[in-house]
Amino acid sequence: MADQGGSQHGIARTSRVRTEEQKRRDLERIAKYRELEDQVRAHIARGEYAPEVFQLTSKLLRLNPEYYTIWNVRRRCLISGSFSRPLAGSSCLKASSSTSPSATTTTSSTSCSSSSSAATRPAPGSPTAGTSGTTADPAAISTTPDAPGKEDSAATAAAAETQDLSIIKSELTFTIPLLLESPKCYWIWSYRLWILQQAIARLRPAVARRIWEEELGLASKMLGKDRRNFHAWGYRRHVVQQLESATLEGSSMVEAEFAYTDKMINTDLSNFSAWHSRSKLIPRLLDERGADDAARRAFLDKELAQIRNALNVGPEDQSLWYYHQFLILNLVAPEQHPAMTLNFTREDRVAYLTREIDEIKELLEDYDDVKLIYEGLFEYTLYLCQLEERQPDEIERADLVAWLGKLKQLDPMRNGRWADLEKEYGLKE
Repeated sequence: MADQGGSQHGIARTSRVRTEEQKRRDLERIAKYRELEDQVRAHIARGEYAPEVFQLTSKLLRLNPEYYTIWNVRRRCLISGSFSRPLAGSSCLKASSSTSPSATTTTSSTSCSSSSSAATRPAPGSPTAGTSGTTADPAAISTTPDAPGKEDSAATAAAAETQDLSIIKSELTFTIPLLLESPKCYWIWSYRLWILQQAIARLRPAVARRIWEEELGLASKMLGKDRRNFHAWGYRRHVVQQLESATLEGSSMVEAEFAYTDKMINTDLSNFSAWHSRSKLIPRLLDERGADDAARRAFLDKELAQIRNALNVGPEDQSLWYYHQFLILNLVAPEQHPAMTLNFTREDRVAYLTREIDEIKELLEDYDDVKLIYEGLFEYTLYLCQLEERQPDEIERADLVAWLGKLKQLDPMRNGRWADLEKEYGLKE
């Protein structure tokens, strides 16, 4: 072990000594943060959610986006006055004004949403002036000049939509730099989803859809910066689900999303989330294509060839083995994974699995020290015996013993597991 004065990875260690000036600045930042927090607490204690409180939440969240209670305060500020009207079922207005922002059990991220994004919207009240930003086209809202009162009603609705759209755009913009700095902060993603739900509840479907389409673009950009950000992948799936919904006058996007997984996998074979999304899309993809048995068999052949090529490049990559196992389970557990092999005979399944085992054995010629190969061979050989409803033959048993011995060498930390497998399958020499 290197001493404290040594180096690690070729980089000399240095001790960080703060100057008095740096200490002073740090103390000033802490004091500023506490002052902001105290101000917000004081306003909440009085049940105040005025624009002044909203501005305080902006300052505080820029300093600490993990402060989830302040996101809830921000929601209340919007519902209490900034949006053109409250929505039926909005629990933020019902929440106790004495809730402490420092409590650990406060209103959750989802508790401040409207009761239903598809609920019938009440007629808007008198709107206040909207903030700057992209606005809806008032002319797009139909009017009937010869019907008394309808012109005023349409104008009011247009003004309310313009106001709400401006706020929604502004809030989405506010969170972008926070996301770029903290891309795995749950509370930022949660707040953006809440704002997007406000778009569904407050705007016409065509206008709300444009907002959600832009959000899909943001998810793509975030995944461009970090292809494995599982928050962004989950967020993307939710956005796509909304864009496909009848609420946003959508249609299936499964083909486009499947092509997106291709793009992301070709960029990075180790993208577990892309492989996972691909596995979830396949059943829908084949159903919507109306694929017959021949088409499903051809699809399976193509997927197996793709993942085998990937394993030839990176057999030590666990994400590739997860996807390969997903395909194998279509063969050995068709009742749970029927997408590609529903009408395969047992002979079909045995032939496919035997071929895959032979392909994996060939990997050992170049990669005899990769434990995932031995785990795959061990597991798939047992699957083959299961399909044929028999015990391992003499050659298979010798292989299982040899592979388990290799696993003991390559992964001694899991010797307990290997011992359990020896006992379970009677492989102890």
